[in-house]
Amino acid sequence: MCGIIGVTGSGDALPVLMEGLSRLEYRGYDSAGVALAAGTQLWTRKRAGKLAELVAAVGDAPARTSCGIGHTRWATHGRPDDRNAHPHADCSGALALVHNGIIENYLPLSDELAGAGHHFASDTDSEVLAHLIEARMAEGDGLADAVRHCLKAVKGAFAIAVVHSSEPDLIVAARRVSPLIVGAAEGVGLVASDIPALLGHISECFALEDDQIAEVRPGSMVVTDLDGNEVTPSRLKVDWDLEAAEKGGYEDFMLKEIHEQPKALTDTLLGRLQPDGTLRLDEVRLDDDELRDVDKVFVVGCGTSYYAGLAARYAIEHWTRLPVEIDIASEFRYRDPVVDSRTLVIGVSQSGETIDTLQAMREAKRWGAKVLVICNVVDSSMAREADAVLYTRAGPEIGVAATKTHVSQLVMLQLLALHLARLRGTMYPDEVRTMVRVLHELPAKVEEALGRDGHVSEVALACHQVRDFFYIGRHVGYPVALEGALKLKEIAYIRAEGYPAGELKHGPIALIEPGTVVVGIATGGHLLDKVLSNVSEVRARGATVVLVVDDGDESTAALADHVLWVPQTHELFSPVVDVVPLQLLAYFLAKARGNDVDKPRNLAKTVTVE
Repeated sequence: MCGIIGVTGSGDALPVLMEGLSRLEYRGYDSAGVALAAGTQLWTRKRAGKLAELVAAVGDAPARTSCGIGHTRWATHGRPDDRNAHPHADCSGALALVHNGIIENYLPLSDELAGAGHHFASDTDSEVLAHLIEARMAEGDGLADAVRHCLKAVKGAFAIAVVHSSEPDLIVAARRVSPLIVGAAEGVGLVASDIPALLGHISECFALEDDQIAEVRPGSMVVTDLDGNEVTPSRLKVDWDLEAAEKGGYEDFMLKEIHEQPKALTDTLLGRLQPDGTLRLDEVRLDDDELRDVDKVFVVGCGTSYYAGLAARYAIEHWTRLPVEIDIASEFRYRDPVVDSRTLVIGVSQSGETIDTLQAMREAKRWGAKVLVICNVVDSSMAREADAVLYTRAGPEIGVAATKTHVSQLVMLQLLALHLARLRGTMYPDEVRTMVRVLHELPAKVEEALGRDGHVSEVALACHQVRDFFYIGRHVGYPVALEGALKLKEIAYIRAEGYPAGELKHGPIALIEPGTVVVGIATGGHLLDKVLSNVSEVRARGATVVLVVDDGDESTAALADHVLWVPQTHELFSPVVDVVPLQLLAYFLAKARGNDVDKPRNLAKTVTVE
């Protein structure tokens, strides 16, 4: 998730661009850059790091240029360094382009362009667009026509803004999947990936729809489809202040990020299944034979990442028939685990900087194991040191309590399980493709679960004065219970414990009394009947029962005082959907108690001390 800003017709474009980038930095902060149309040439400056690095580098910019584009990056392809920062140029330097999204077919396109003599200056998927447009303009098209033509050849998600020195007052913008907003006022035209960058500059703006192209000039804009037919863009009503705009109109970053989960899942899954049925992963510096030779898997992580690994164990063991051990990262390196060259150790971390997980990775490598990392930050410490990296594409997560990164980790671990199963021959290619198709249904199911937040809020209000919560589940429902309890502790400051439902009778049931809330994961699985037996045990002792239940399962719902309904999905994928109402429950309980959900007490987003 990157930030795009473009302005044309301004008395001085650079201040507008820099202000817009500062308002969009929450969308990405690996690197930033600007390109200015300075007469018949483009002036470009880009820097890795936070926006302050770019601010310090633009002092020699040409004065009072009226048109330019800017970008703040959340890296997906290529390290977050100067060469991979946007804007990207064509071979001549006459064209500059900024991009948010993922180009799925960039490899065949770049091979074709390289064969035609184009030179690539970065490792990004985005740069291929600049050269595609360059090649088309060389055949005689103007900038807008060239963009329209080239986007027909592109697969994936994009929001782009393009400038060319031959038309120095024009910005061509387009989108597919990734958001883009345009607007024009007297003497000025603007483009941005989000509303904050436009506040104070125009009074009304318009959202481009998929495969719409905007030609933005000072004081005017024309929107067309890919065939050049003029269309009417969707007008947006903007009544946010700046802080609300950065949060997308949500009250908190956490709620915004909970609602961004369908997109995070879509982006994480995008382009993973290749036409030949194989799975395309990210930086895999292990060949297929090395992965096929693995005879044991460890998954290590902390907190929410640990629970993602715990849920994934069921899928990995079921599909690959490999034994899987799950370890809390801070314990792994101190317990002398049995690890050798045929062991695959998977480290899971949102930031890729979690010190306990990083040290566990280093120990595993020292013992000879193959190390694979799943994280959300390109070129993080763990990513650089691993033998292979799979990136979730959740975008920046501002709220301390992980939400969208957690579900993205779940999906990525499940993709990895399918990849290993295909390599090992424990699943047929058609079976893998079928499971990937089911995975692609999850964003819509999560969206549906999110649409029931009003009911979850009512349940939270009914329970917000309760002192003790117990979360129970079996099989894949157990890690969901653990994650639900953790969210409640993190942001609502309520005592909450998660248990395997069958363990209640071995001690914890002594704590159940009237007034205690028990939250049960009771979606359809092969152990549902056993979960319901455990639910009956706590009901008999006076507990208030809240159950997560599949749509239509009225017999299970009848055992609950409160029901959190979710769409049904494949049992091994159900944690992705079942965790959503538990996130919302924790959120609404925390709000009812007056807590700051974005900055819970005593916690930090990234733990870098042991």
